[in-house]
Amino acid sequence: MKYISEYRDPVLVKTLLRRIHTQAKNLAEIKLMEVCGTHTMAIAQHGLRVLLPENVKLISGPGCPVCVTSNAYLDKAVALCKRKEVILTTFGDIVRVPGSSTTLEKERASGADVRIVYSTMDALYIAEHNPHKKVVFLGVGFETTAPTVAAAILTAFNRNLGNFFILCAHKTMPAPMMMLASSGRIKISGFICPAHVSTIIGTVPYEPLAAKFNKACVVAGFEPLDILEAISMLLQQIIRRKSRVEIQYSRVATREGNHRAKELLNEVFNSCDAEWRGIGIIPGSGLKISNKYAAFDAETVFSIEAESTKEAKGCICGDIMQGITTPNACTLYGTVCTPDSPVGACMVSSEGACAAWYKYNRDI
Repeated sequence: MKYISEYRDPVLVKTLLRRIHTQAKNLAEIKLMEVCGTHTMAIAQHGLRVLLPENVKLISGPGCPVCVTSNAYLDKAVALCKRKEVILTTFGDIVRVPGSSTTLEKERASGADVRIVYSTMDALYIAEHNPHKKVVFLGVGFETTAPTVAAAILTAFNRNLGNFFILCAHKTMPAPMMMLASSGRIKISGFICPAHVSTIIGTVPYEPLAAKFNKACVVAGFEPLDILEAISMLLQQIIRRKSRVEIQYSRVATREGNHRAKELLNEVFNSCDAEWRGIGIIPGSGLKISNKYAAFDAETVFSIEAESTKEAKGCICGDIMQGITTPNACTLYGTVCTPDSPVGACMVSSEGACAAWYKYNRDI
C-alpha cells in the first residue's frame, strides 16, 4: 500500500540506522522527545528504541489528548451525564478514563445516556433528531480535532440549533513544549514535533523552541522510516549546533499549515490557561469558546455540580508525560494498573505511553 510499504523497507531502515549510529558516535547523551501519541505508539510498536545507539534516548511527552485531560473535567462530564435531559456524546477512549470516583462507562451501565460517536457531525445529528434532549459533546483534543468542533459549533449556529453544546477541554501543543524546553527537570535535546497538529498550525509556532531555547525540531510522519529520518535530521542539527525547525513529513505538513482550519479556530475559540493532568496549569495552552458562541458552551449554559476532585494515589502519569520517568517505573504499572483495569489515563488511551509500553515493551 502506498505510503506504507515503502516507509517500512528493511534495506532503507538499515541504511538510516547506520547513519544514526555514525552521527551519534561522538555525542554525549541525547534525549529526543516525541509529543504526539501516534508517534509514541509507532515507536513502541516498531521497537525503534532498542535499535538506536545507547546514547540516543527517545522519551514520550504529553502528546495524548485523552491522557492530559484532567480529573476535574471528567468529573464535570460525569455530572452532566447523570442529568436525565442530557445525552452525552464522546469519542471512544475517554469513556474508560477514571475520574475521581467513576467512569463514563460505569455511568452508562447504570443508565446514563452516554453515546460514542465518530465525529462531531454525528453528535449534531443526534441533537437534531432528539429536540427534547440536550446533547453535549466532549471537546477533547489538540489543534487536530479542535477545528472539527469549531465547524460543528458554526453549523449549529447557522441552523439555529438550541440543544447542542460542547464541554470544552481543547488544548494546544506549543505552550507545553515551551514549558518542557525551559524546565530544569529534564534536558531535552530536540523534539519530534506532532505531525497531525502541524498539518493544522504549520511549523511557525515551534520556531521559538529553536530560536529561544536552542532545541532542534523536526516534524515527522508516523512510519518507521519517517521517525528514523527525523531522528537523523535532529542529530545533524545537534552536531552542527544550529537548531531550527525542519519538516520531514513534507508530503502533508507545511510551514504555513491549513489556513481554513486556522480560520475556524480563530473564529470560534479564544486562548486560555488550561489544566494538564499531573502537570498543572499551563498558561495559554487551552482553547475556550468565545463569547459570540457562548450559547453552545456547556459550562456557560449548565450549572454543573461535580464532586470534589480526587487524584488516584500512586499514579505518576504527570511525570511520565513530562519524560521524567518511564511507565515501568510506576509502582502501579502492570499490577494494579493494566489496560483491563486502568488507574491512570495513560493506560487507557490507544495513544497513551503506558498502554504503548504495556503492549509492546513489557520485556524492556
